[in-house]
Parts: sequence; C-alpha cells; structure tokens
Amino acid sequence: MPTLKSSKKRMRTSLKRQVRNQAVRSRLKTYLKKTRLTIAEGDQEKALATLREVYSELDNAARKGVIHPNTAARKKSRLSRSLNRKITSNQPA
Repeated sequence: MPTLKSSKKRMRTSLKRQVRNQAVRSRLKTYLKKTRLTIAEGDQEKALATLREVYSELDNAARKGVIHPNTAARKKSRLSRSLNRKITSNQPA
C-alpha cells in the first residue's frame, strides 16, 4: 500500500483507468468479432454497416490511449481488405 499522498492518488487514478480501459478493450473485441463474422457470412450491406461501427470503436480506443493509433489503423486496413476480398470473390466473372 502506498504511504505518500501522491502515491495514493496515483493508485486511485490507475485503478479508474484500468477499469475504463478494460471496458473499452472488451467492447472493441466484441465489435471486431461481430465484424469478422458478418464479413464471413458474405452479406455486403450488413458487413459495411458493421465495418463503419468498428472503425468508430477503433478510433475511440486509439484516441483514449487504450490501443496505439497504428494498431487501430492496421486493424481497419485488414478488415477492409478481408471485406474487399470477400466481395470480389463473390462477384461473377
């Protein structure tokens, strides 16, 4: 247990941030999973809608410092690439 006043405050703030970060990270994982499943189903309209939602969640997590901005960009890129592959593979030649 911390004894200094500033150390006690640091502990309180780190616990608050830990709870917030955990909630944001959990919500983000849920959205990512939902998006991947929607892309796998092949419904283009629904996939685009969930992709927009997950983009927003990724941006929020990056802005809050829960994940690194480059991580958010990488995840967005990979999701859009997988959706594009799915769309082009379903197109008749």
